[in-house]
Amino acid sequence: MDRALAPLSNEALVVVAVGGNALLRGGEPVGASIERANASEAARHLAVIGLGHRLVVTHGNGPQVGLLALGSDASGHPETFDVLDAESQGQVGYLLEIELANHLGDRSVCTLLTQVRVDADDPAFSSPTKPIGPAYDEVTARELAARGGWRIGRDRTGWRRLIASPEPLEVLQLRSIEMLSRAGVVVICAGGGGIPVVVAADGRRRGVEAVVDKDLTSALLAVALDADRLVLLTDVAAVEDNWGSPEARALADVSIDELRSKTFATGTMAPKVEAACRFASATGRPAVIGALEDAERVINGAAGTRIRP
Repeated sequence: MDRALAPLSNEALVVVAVGGNALLRGGEPVGASIERANASEAARHLAVIGLGHRLVVTHGNGPQVGLLALGSDASGHPETFDVLDAESQGQVGYLLEIELANHLGDRSVCTLLTQVRVDADDPAFSSPTKPIGPAYDEVTARELAARGGWRIGRDRTGWRRLIASPEPLEVLQLRSIEMLSRAGVVVICAGGGGIPVVVAADGRRRGVEAVVDKDLTSALLAVALDADRLVLLTDVAAVEDNWGSPEARALADVSIDELRSKTFATGTMAPKVEAACRFASATGRPAVIGALEDAERVINGAAGTRIRP
C-alpha cells in the first residue's frame, strides 16, 4: 500500500503531542542544561512542521511533575497536583517556547496555561494508573511507597509512582487556543494533559489531584479544533504488534478496528493508540504515531504508524 499521505496546505492545522521524555529522558542525569539541550532538539524537529503549517503543540509532564512532587514533599509543605501540573506546564512550555522561537524566526510562539474539565466521580480516582517521576528498582520503589503512601507500578523504564488519570472531557481554554492559532501563532498548550479541574453546576471550578493523559487530551483538542492531522511523537519509531517479544513487528498502515483489536502497554503506547483512533474516528482524517527525530517524515506518512479512518 502507498503510505504517502495527502500533502497538507500551509493553512492546514496540525496538532503535535510530544512526550514528557523529550526533555528528560530515562537514564539521563537531572539538570537544567540537559533539559534545555533536549528542548532545543525537540524544537528543531517541531519547527519543520511549524514553518509549513499552523501548529499547536501539546506535551507530557510525567518526569517533570514527579520531580516537582518529590521536591514539594521534601519541603514539608506539599502542593496539590493541580498546582504541580500548572508548574510543569510553565516549566516545559517555557523551554519549548524559547527554543521554538529561536528556530522559527519572527513567527510568534505562545505558551498557554490550560485547564481541562474532568468528572469528580471518574473511577480513575480510585485506581491510579498514570506513571510519574523517576524510575526506581522495585525495592526502592516499595520503600518510598510505604513512606509516602504512594501507589506504584511497573512500566518499561522501571518502578514508578502512580497517580489518578481521569478522562479529559473539555479543554476550557479552547476558544483562546483557536483564536491564537487562526492569528498564525504557534500555540503550546494542554501541557501534561492540562490542569484537571471539576466544574460545579454554578460554573465554579476547583482543581483536583490527578495528571490527565496528554495523548487523550491532545485527541480531544484536535477534534475540537477540527485539525487536519494529529501527530503523536514519542521515543520509538512506530507502534509494534507483540512489542517486546520475538514476534514483534512494526505496524505501518493500520485501521482503527485492527488497532483496537490488539493489546498495548498501559500508560505508554496504549493511550497513544486510543488517542489516534479517537481522532481518526471522529474526523475521518489520519493520525500518525512515530519518533520525534522522524517528525517531518512521520507527518507525511513516510515513517511511523498511520492510523486510517
